[in-house]
Amino acid sequence: MMEHMESLLAVLQGRGLLDGPKAVHIQERIDKEGSSAEAIMRDEKLVPSEDLAKAQAEQEGFPYIDLSVTKLNKDAMQNISAKAANTYRFIAFDIAGKSLRIAMESPQDFQAMGAVKFIAKQKGLAAEVYLASPESIDIGLKGAGAVEAEIGGALKDFSHELSEAKEDGKLPTKDIEHLVEEAPVTKVVAVMIRHAIEGGSSDVHIEPEEKEVRVRFRVDGNLHATLVLPLKVHAAVISRIKILSNLKIDESRLPQDGRFSATIDSRAYDFRVATMPTIFGEKVVMRILDKSSGAPSYDTLGLRGPAQKIFSEYLRSPFGIVLISGPTGSGKSTTLYTSLSELNDIESNIVTLEDPVEYEIPGVNQTQVKPEIGLTFASGLRSILRQDPDIIMVGEIRDRDTAELSVQAALTGHLVLSTIHTNGAVGAIPRLIDMGIDGFLLAAGVRLLAAQRLVIRLCQHCKQKAALTEAQRDVIAQELKNVPDQYKVDENQKNPQHLFTSPGCPECKEMGIDGRIAIFEVVPISHALREAITSFNGFDQLLEIASREGMVTMRQDGLLKALVGEVRYEDVMHVTSENN
Repeated sequence: MMEHMESLLAVLQGRGLLDGPKAVHIQERIDKEGSSAEAIMRDEKLVPSEDLAKAQAEQEGFPYIDLSVTKLNKDAMQNISAKAANTYRFIAFDIAGKSLRIAMESPQDFQAMGAVKFIAKQKGLAAEVYLASPESIDIGLKGAGAVEAEIGGALKDFSHELSEAKEDGKLPTKDIEHLVEEAPVTKVVAVMIRHAIEGGSSDVHIEPEEKEVRVRFRVDGNLHATLVLPLKVHAAVISRIKILSNLKIDESRLPQDGRFSATIDSRAYDFRVATMPTIFGEKVVMRILDKSSGAPSYDTLGLRGPAQKIFSEYLRSPFGIVLISGPTGSGKSTTLYTSLSELNDIESNIVTLEDPVEYEIPGVNQTQVKPEIGLTFASGLRSILRQDPDIIMVGEIRDRDTAELSVQAALTGHLVLSTIHTNGAVGAIPRLIDMGIDGFLLAAGVRLLAAQRLVIRLCQHCKQKAALTEAQRDVIAQELKNVPDQYKVDENQKNPQHLFTSPGCPECKEMGIDGRIAIFEVVPISHALREAITSFNGFDQLLEIASREGMVTMRQDGLLKALVGEVRYEDVMHVTSENN
């Protein structure tokens, strides 16, 4: 037994998750109390729960599973009673051939393992055991089950109504339309939406498959398997959402976009709905927008210190273009809304062109583009210029016409804010030149470039210091060696000695995370950059000048945040990999 404990500590140390003093402390408690290393580490929260589970799985020779990102097979789950699952804390999550895949938090629990093997044998299956963290088991036992339990009654009522309405084969549209107005389907959709909001989801995915309908919620950027619905309710659920969104209920061959609003627990929400035909039927994605939250502050976004000062200074320019770049879902629109809120006053006429309008800002004239009737970003910009604007926000520069009109607006005395899809801030210039915009016009019109990515934010209530490996120390030293001193406000940023982790606590529901935060790079257009843009000799030249003038990259900003315990080192390295 002692060899097992020592080897688990060795695995954790080998992974850089446990330093020498902590290992000695754990061994002393093992010798004194006879407790297990796992129990001690979970009790003192010395290692993040999922990292500990991965190390246990490696040491004990079991595959690791994270149920929060795993689709739960409903047929597999039905092989184990709820009482047995809760008593022994295991969950059947899949069936592969003649094997029943079961997640356990402690395969060394011989009583639980005996129950697993007995249940599998009774079903004529072999038990294939996976190791999962206690939090992951909780998600498996409670997460999907909570939604299913609430929806279960409505599904039974709907099945009864459906069997009565069916005559032979497919229901006609008018019958489906009648059914979706009835209470059972209404409840299914309402419960789904409420659970998504309560769980902090940004999107709901309803995905038909060959034999069932999978429902997944996106939380903090990651999709989580949440619910499995019977295929027979798919048409009614999709039709209910279409009716709410004023979409054509009888059109399933073409994608459709719509929206609806709802008030839940006294908070107002907007839902952006997009349908897409697939080989098994229509898929629906609902984006959830909290209208009550308003635009966050720069500090909440993660834009701080010298970078925020530079950004705010150039945002107050009387004319010119401020461009924010990044991929879809990187928070660009939120940064634009925060910027508009900062600029919004009674003396300015602010007009926006958006696709879609995500948040309403009192005092700002916001317009939704509608390409299907000819209202595009380009045509809308032409009209806006006749509206006597001071500040124009264009949701995205996607084509040459929009780019040309944005530059013209900037050169005729207007401040233009917009976004563009590039990997980094400086990359916006070659992208615009590729669109056909002359370098001398960009040099005259562009005032500021910025780029951003979103990274998981550590829970600030339970964050604690973590060992810094030599490899990590070398990477940080190399990356931060040219960062100006004014960006390093903490001693650990000046002389890195440790990183941070967050093992979980009641404040963060034992998840160790608290939403997401952005990492930024901000590049003002200096005289040297303006000359280089005019003569444009390639991206590398622009990047060299920006770096020489003190640009802090997204990776550098992220590492600075990692050193004060806001984000994980690994997450920063992952989201900035394409930029380095």
